Parts: sequence; structure tokens; C-alpha cells
Amino acid sequence: GQDPREVRALWQKLYHQPQICWVGRMGITHLALGAIDLALWDLKAKEARVPLWKLLGGSAAKKVEAYNTDGGWLNWPLETVVADCKRLVEEEGYRAVKIKVGGPSPGEDLRRVEAVRKALGPEIRIMTDANGRWTLPQAIQTAGRLVDFDITWIEEPIFFDDVEGHRRLAGAIRTPIALGEQLYSASQFRDFMHAGAVHYVQPDVTRLAGITEFWQVADMAHCYSLPVAPHVGDMCQVHQHLCFAHPACSLLEYIPWLRDWMEAPATIDAGYYVAPDAPGAGTTPSAKALREINKA
Repeated sequence: GQDPREVRALWQKLYHQPQICWVGRMGITHLALGAIDLALWDLKAKEARVPLWKLLGGSAAKKVEAYNTDGGWLNWPLETVVADCKRLVEEEGYRAVKIKVGGPSPGEDLRRVEAVRKALGPEIRIMTDANGRWTLPQAIQTAGRLVDFDITWIEEPIFFDDVEGHRRLAGAIRTPIALGEQLYSASQFRDFMHAGAVHYVQPDVTRLAGITEFWQVADMAHCYSLPVAPHVGDMCQVHQHLCFAHPACSLLEYIPWLRDWMEAPATIDAGYYVAPDAPGAGTTPSAKALREINKA
């Protein structure tokens, strides 16, 4: 019996439900609230017959750069990592790639980074991601040496919730810190920003309570003069719209997984996102996806 166009009002109503507070304000309840919020914004844009980025006041002329994270996996041998990064740059036109670090040997981590930098040259941006594997001393020692290779950021260097640890690390190294995919609320992001413990903010609409809370985080980051580079748990379908719309966003990771499951998958041209023109938030499943769901 509610008006689905009143998205923010409905978000407030759902967010403050006693049942959600009792069961848990993070994790599965938050994911469920986020799914509802995404669906409501999708409906709102479809009713207006415009892509979500346009409903939110964005522009198709904005440049949103893609950095490819579909390679550089920790279990790949060094030769494969280097070859794949070169392919992404030379054959597919990316100007930024991400590789994993955080293996059992800090020396091997640094050799991986050095080899990729040597292969790609000085003009390509390289991001690194440790997935929270290091202790604070390990991060100070290893991440502190990444500056030698002009790395854009070290992502999740230590355990995800450790605000104080990231603050101390930020003061000890020169490479910027990125994080956010494991944070579930705007208040958590506020604590990291206020502490000076993050430099690249990485909210995810599927982990936060949808687009409404994502926008709160992006506005907050903008106030702190911090760039927002979203994590794409949705395979970048919704996040591309948000990046075309929000002034703090100009860089978005790209992962080609589930492309066949989307009616209008995200498109990259010469390393940049192409603004979607279909009405909605980019979440409409393809015929193939519906067939597979029906089989299940």
C-alpha cells in the first residue's frame, strides 16, 4: 500500500524497523534492505523512462574510467599475471589494472608488483589489493615499499573493521589506502574518513542498504575531498549509473562476470564506461538468466 516512488522515505521506514535492529544492522538484513532499495530506484527510473544516472542528475558526457580487476589473481604465476595485464592494456585499451598481493612471501608480493610495473611502463595506473591479509607490522613493511612502484593504492591492507590500525598505517606509508567493500553502514565509513584512515572510498550498493545509503557515503566522501571508487558486487551494473551521477566518482572497477545474465551489460570503450541508455538501474536480467533461474 505504499507509493514506490517515495524511495528515500521508504528507506527510512525500513531502516528503522525494530525487527532489523534486533536481528542485525549489518550482514544479511542489510543486503535484503539494499535489494529492496535498488528495486525501488529501478522502478522510479523506469517510470520516468530514463536511465538511473539521468534521474539522479548525471551526464553522459562525464568521463568514468574503468580499471580492470579480472586478472592479477594471487594464485596465478607471475608470468601469467604479467601477460594478462599487458593484454588488458595493449589489446583492450585499459589504462588502469588491479593485481592481488598478500601472499605468504612479502618478497614475492613486491616482485609481482615490480614485474607488472616494468611490463606496463610508467603511464599505466596499477592498483593492489591485499584483501585484509596483513597484520599492521606486515603492512607497514610491505605496503611501505609500494611507493617505489608508483602504485595508485593498496586496498584492504589489514583487517576490514580496524579503524585505528588503518589510521596508523596511513601515517606510516605514502601509498594511499582504499577500502570499503566490507563496510555495511554509512556510520562505519564516517569513522574511517574522520580518522584519516582511508584515501579512496569504496562503497558497494549490495553491501550497504542500497543506492540511498551509497549516496550518503558518496556525499560524505565528497565533503572530505576523497574520491569514491565503488566496489562492484553487482558486476558494475548499478554503480556505473551512480558514477555518471555523483561528483565524487570518476573511477570504477570492471569485472565481466555475469555479462550474459544482464539484458544490457555494462560497456567499456577505450578504457572508459559508456553511459547506459536503457531506462532503469541496469538490473534487468537477460532471457538466459530467467531461463536458468526457472530451471533452479
